[in-house]
Amino acid sequence: MARVAVCLSGCGFKDGSEIHEAVLTLLALDRGGAQIVCCAPDADQPSVVNHLTGQTAAAEKRNMLIEAARIARGQIQDLAAVRATDIDALIFPGGVGAATNLCTFAKDGANCNVLPQVARLIGEMLETDKPIGAICIAPALLARVTTQLGLRPKVTIGRDATTAAAIEKMGAHHVTCDATDCIIDEHHNLVTTPAYMLASGPAEVEQGIRKLVEQVLKRSRA
Repeated sequence: MARVAVCLSGCGFKDGSEIHEAVLTLLALDRGGAQIVCCAPDADQPSVVNHLTGQTAAAEKRNMLIEAARIARGQIQDLAAVRATDIDALIFPGGVGAATNLCTFAKDGANCNVLPQVARLIGEMLETDKPIGAICIAPALLARVTTQLGLRPKVTIGRDATTAAAIEKMGAHHVTCDATDCIIDEHHNLVTTPAYMLASGPAEVEQGIRKLVEQVLKRSRA
């Protein structure tokens, strides 16, 4: 049974993990017979958004680990405790939190910084040639870490030209992809899918994530 870590960034697409993407990832992993290890950084989000109004809630503070526990039904670990030696694969769902909480891509683009704990775990996975999946905007943080290590990965965020250009500026290779499919970087053991960067609804997101999870599990058992 493959042991797969799912790294969350909070709860809610505007300031944390995209809930549909996270839940569909967990569903596909469960159907695939994986042992799921949900994790998130034990740190406050840089901002909180009211999902009803879309406005920043400046007076509110929310912790990524506590918020992500909502999605994980309380079964979640501090990211700091997760090591590549403990897992067979790693997946990052999307949501704005992937670009604001796990890294600063939303603000800094190609010059973004990645949370050290996130960069550390990605680096460990690459060193041990264990598969990594990234969904929606999350391939941007994956591109940043891998290119800083001197690699030129192949990833997708769908068709958004501005985001694709920022990924190319980092030194990664962006590949156009439909929401119902995924892109596989065989050389670096990476799988990415656009999800809500492109999808019109949950059905398309499910197709792409299901294919991503199938490929991640296939590689984790190779």
